[in-house]
Amino acid sequence: MTVLSQRIIDLKMRVKRAANTLRLDDIRARAAGLEVQTGVPDFWSDQKHAAEVSRELADMRKQIADWEDMETRVADLQDLEGVASKEEDIIVLADLARLTDELCTRFETMELQTLLTGEFDENNAIVSIHAGAGGADAMDWAGMLARMLIRYVQGREWIIEILEESLAEEGGYKSMTFSVRGRFAYGYLQSEAGVHRLVRISPFDAEKMRHTSFALVEVIPELNDVSEAQIEINPDDLRIDTFMSSGKGGQSVNTTYSAIRITHTPTNTVVTCQNERSQLQNKDTAMRVLKSKLFRRMLDERTEKISEIRGGHKSPEWGNQIRSYVIHPYKLVKDHRTQEETQDVDRVLDGNLDAFVFAYLRHKAQK
Repeated sequence: MTVLSQRIIDLKMRVKRAANTLRLDDIRARAAGLEVQTGVPDFWSDQKHAAEVSRELADMRKQIADWEDMETRVADLQDLEGVASKEEDIIVLADLARLTDELCTRFETMELQTLLTGEFDENNAIVSIHAGAGGADAMDWAGMLARMLIRYVQGREWIIEILEESLAEEGGYKSMTFSVRGRFAYGYLQSEAGVHRLVRISPFDAEKMRHTSFALVEVIPELNDVSEAQIEINPDDLRIDTFMSSGKGGQSVNTTYSAIRITHTPTNTVVTCQNERSQLQNKDTAMRVLKSKLFRRMLDERTEKISEIRGGHKSPEWGNQIRSYVIHPYKLVKDHRTQEETQDVDRVLDGNLDAFVFAYLRHKAQK
């Protein structure tokens, strides 16, 4: 058996193991069920739900097609290698070796899907960003992080819905919360949960001194119906306040008391939503977020594995950072959990986070 032949056999086995881990047959069955839904006559009567189902179905179809294509290519490669080896065709064998390299590289990217098998990994996500220590610089940094994460989400063609934003006077955000709707949104974004540290020359310092600022990113999975059924909220435990929306919006958004703040008094959990024109819509969204937060809290208390659901709640200040972004005196982004790093800070801040996301997923799987 040649080295090339053994490499192809190993790749074929890895592809088979990965497909079994992903339970592709189950995904095919789920996709078939969604196809039945799309054929119902009044499917598009609820356009928002229909769009989500259609998008999920498209994601599943692509995933199935990618793995079937990989299996077919590896099988064809094995057949061609057998013929070329028998005929001792050196030129063809060289081409097959190159194709094997390409398929191995492609498989390594696809294999990351096998790391997204957690209970909540397929769920939508709710992301909150809070400015920490650093004053105006920290609020500006929170705005930079918001842009980075939103650009990453947009690159994956997921849907973003701004739930709440508290703008800072000098730019950036005091806090911001948005939901991300897309298959595996939580699975990928969980890597960003934690304290992010920025080192740069402050644009707010007349003396152009170097400043360090911090911001906290929280990522929680949005619950599906099954999980929500486990959360019972007593209406008497809720304090609901209305106020005038301060976010961006069209006519009447900033002139009516449509924004909602819900406080769950037993846990002092506070959720705010102000993106919709309707007070009722804001309340529904806020309750959805509250249920997700309370469910996460319940799991934290039950399992004492906070990092698996929330990424660890740390105070946004020195010593707690998961990742550092240094713009001055040199350029470097380094994740302190995985040791993944790059000097291309601008590219990372523009939303190119795949290297850090994939490194985190591998690190989590190894742990």
